[in-house]
Formats: sequence, structure tokens, C-alpha cells
Amino acid sequence: MSFSQSFRPRHRISAPILTIALWPLAAWAHVSAGEAGGLLSGLSHPVSGLDHVVAMIAVGLWGAQLGMPALWILPVAFPMMMAFGGLLGLLGTPLPGVEVGIAASAVVLGALVLGRVRLPLAAAVALVGVFAVFHGHAHGTELQAGQNAILYSLGFVIATGLLHGVGIAVGLIQRWSLGRQALRGAGALVMAAGVYFLWGAVA
Repeated sequence: MSFSQSFRPRHRISAPILTIALWPLAAWAHVSAGEAGGLLSGLSHPVSGLDHVVAMIAVGLWGAQLGMPALWILPVAFPMMMAFGGLLGLLGTPLPGVEVGIAASAVVLGALVLGRVRLPLAAAVALVGVFAVFHGHAHGTELQAGQNAILYSLGFVIATGLLHGVGIAVGLIQRWSLGRQALRGAGALVMAAGVYFLWGAVA
């Protein structure tokens, strides 16, 4: 038997075997792309709109003003309730006035920072929790087809926590008298931005 005769059968057999062996890898690559897309979309979505950014930073600013334990409870309560709102959005559950609720969150939170308003902890948690549902619902309804919903949700929760962290870090300037005034000025800017967004939402 010549070399060419012995090689041909093996070559014919190896092609389907190679296809079968590589099929799971091709399928896994497709899943990984969807998962990566979902996570990256979730991470980028909260920072893609200024209305989300200013409200989430304001939560951190207000938490820094209120001090412990609100300093860490508010940035935990907001993403948790936002995840709930995101689930409602993913399921297609309607929520009236989402854009108005998002804009109103910036107005109210900015006003609270500007006025250095100290609410009872339960009331503060309830307030940010209600606003978080609107933000989460907006994120949930914008999941793109083929992306992993769980990783998308994880992404926007992580990004939200980071924005809260920015607000907390900036809020540390309240240790100084000039810093407290600057913090109130930041609250005024957030409130002004919220009024602008609210006008756009109702106009």
C-alpha cells in the first residue's frame, strides 16, 4: 500500500472528527461574545446619560453629608432597588413616567444636598429606593437582543456603585468649611441639571 493510499482514508475521517471537536468551541465563542457584550453594555449604560450620572453621584454626595450609617446604606440600597427596577424593565412590566422620575431624582437629590437636609435614615433609604426603580427600569428596557441579561444587570449595578463612590469621595470635602459650601454648590448644579432634564421630559 502506497503512502497516498494510506493517507486518504485518514484524511476523510479526520474532517468530520475535527468539525465535531471544534463545534463546542464555536458555540462557546458565540456565548462568550454575548456575555461580554451584556456586561460591557451594562457597565457603560449608566454613564451614557448625564441624567443618570448626576443623580447617582448625588446619592453619594448626600450620603457623605448624612454620615454613617447612611454613608454606606444609601449606596447599597440604591443599586439593590435599581436591580429590581431593571428586572421589571427586562420583563416588559410598564412603569409610567420613567423619564420624569429620573429627572425628578436629580432635582430632589440636588435640593437635599444644597439644603444639607437630614432626613431619618428610613425615609432617606425609601426616597432613594423609589428613584432607583425608575433608573433601573430605564436600564432594563434597553437590553439589546442576544446579550446576557444577568451580566447586563450586574454591569449597570457595578457602574452605579462606582458613581456613588465618586459622589462619596467628593463629599469628603465637607470636612472643611469651604468644602461644605462647595458641596452645596454641587447640589445646586445637580438640581439645575435635573430641572433641565425634567423640562425635556414633560415638554
